[in-house]
Amino acid sequence: MIAFVSGPVAALAPDSAVIEVGGVGMAVQCTPDTLSGLRTGEAARLATSLVVREDSLTLYGFADDDERQVFELLQTASGVGPRLAQAMLAVHRPDALRTAVATGDEKALTAVPGIGRKGAQKLLLELKDRLGEPLGTAARPSGRRAAAGPLPWSDQLHEALVGLGYATREAEDAVEAVRPQAEAAAADGGTPAVPQLLRAALQTLNRAR
Repeated sequence: MIAFVSGPVAALAPDSAVIEVGGVGMAVQCTPDTLSGLRTGEAARLATSLVVREDSLTLYGFADDDERQVFELLQTASGVGPRLAQAMLAVHRPDALRTAVATGDEKALTAVPGIGRKGAQKLLLELKDRLGEPLGTAARPSGRRAAAGPLPWSDQLHEALVGLGYATREAEDAVEAVRPQAEAAAADGGTPAVPQLLRAALQTLNRAR
């Protein structure tokens, strides 16, 4: 198992980062929140989980060991693969997930793209004794948000764009460009999916250049 990767950030993409380790570029799948804390050329350390399939080896990266542990525990529930587990962590911090499961908060789980009401009910039952109690709401190092819950989609998106190297004003303009798409999702009773909004925002930025 590859427990972590450490080295300069060689490249950033909407859903991944490349970390240079001993002269080798390691592609790591990350949530927008994790990506927002990375900067090209700067040193980084990501806790990682290697998912092995017959036709692929995929490395998932996390801001800390707790996030990785929750990612792996989520996959012990039936029907939860690495992509859905990562989507859950893209919407909620680990402690927010623990709180949701401990309190039976069905609405918090249905906020994750790909999880419906029945799926949320099933996950609440299966994960009840697996995630453990919330660890607390103290702020994470490096100015990361508190574990109590996710930032609004607009703040997550803005942080992710700045993390990818865009100027603050460019990021603000891109957020506004995709706001109708996000508001449409909210109007339908869903939660704006930050990874999808990030891709749309990058398209608007590429057209503007």
